[in-house]
Amino acid sequence: MDQHSVHPQLVTVTAMSDRTQQLHIASISPVLAQINPVARVLSAFLIGVPLLFSLDVVSASCAFIMEVLILWGCGIHPGKLLARTWLIWIAALGAGLSVVFYGRDTATPILIQWGIIHITQGSLIEACATAIRVLAIAVPSVILALGIDPTDLADGLVQILKLSPRFVYGGLASLRMMSVLREDWNAIGRSRRSRGLGDGNALVRVFGQSFSLLVMSIRRATKLATAMEARGFGAPTPRSAARVSTLYGRDIVCCALALAVPCIATAIAVATGYWQFAFTTQS
Repeated sequence: MDQHSVHPQLVTVTAMSDRTQQLHIASISPVLAQINPVARVLSAFLIGVPLLFSLDVVSASCAFIMEVLILWGCGIHPGKLLARTWLIWIAALGAGLSVVFYGRDTATPILIQWGIIHITQGSLIEACATAIRVLAIAVPSVILALGIDPTDLADGLVQILKLSPRFVYGGLASLRMMSVLREDWNAIGRSRRSRGLGDGNALVRVFGQSFSLLVMSIRRATKLATAMEARGFGAPTPRSAARVSTLYGRDIVCCALALAVPCIATAIAVATGYWQFAFTTQS
C-alpha cells in the first residue's frame, strides 16, 4: 500500500439527546428563560385574548395586579418592569386621554363640553379601564416575548405546533437577512458614488438605489431557496432536528397561570357586578 495514501478517519457523532449547547440570555427573568418560546407566545395570547372582551376597571386592575405579582415572583422587580415597558405606559396614557376627550356616554352627566370634546363621568371611568386594560395586555406580552431567540422559536413552531418547516425556516431566514439590508444599502450607495451616480436629485438616487437593492435581494433569495432545497426542505420524507424542542411541566404551568389570570379577574368583576362587555354600544 502506498505510504502517501490517505487513511480513513473515524468521525464520532453525538446523539441529539446528549448534545450540550452554550446557554444564551433568553429573558430578563431567570425563570422565564427556562420556558419554551412556544409556551411563552401561547401564554401571551392566553392572557390578552380574554381581556379583549371585558372593559371595566375591576377586571383590568385585578389582572394587572396579578401579572405584576407573578412577574415579581419570577425575578422582575417593578422598577425593572417599568424601565422595560415605559413606552407601553405612554401608549396607555394616550389611549386613556383619547377616550376621556372624545368618548361619548350620554347615560352619565357631562362634566366638560367644548366642541367635539365631551368629558363625562362615564368617559372617565371608561378611560381608566381602557388604559389599565392596555397595560394588562401589553406589559406581560412584551416581557414574555423579550429575549426569545428566533431560532428557538422556529424550532418550537415546527416540532411542537407542527407548522410547515419551509414556511417557518423561510421566515426565520428572511428575518436574519433583514440585518443585511442596511449593509447592502450602504454598499450600493458607496458603489454608485464611486461611479459618479451618487450626485444629483436625491429622489432619483433613492429610486435607483432601491431598484439595485431589490435585484440584490432577489439574487440572495434565490441562493437561499437553493440552499434550503439542498438541505431537504420541502422533501416528502420528514427531516431530523438538530435542536430538540419539547414542552416540560414548567411550560404547562406557565400557560395555566396565563389562562388563570384573566379568568380570575373576570370572575371577580362578574361577582362584584362591575363586569362590562367590551363591544356593547352605549347610548
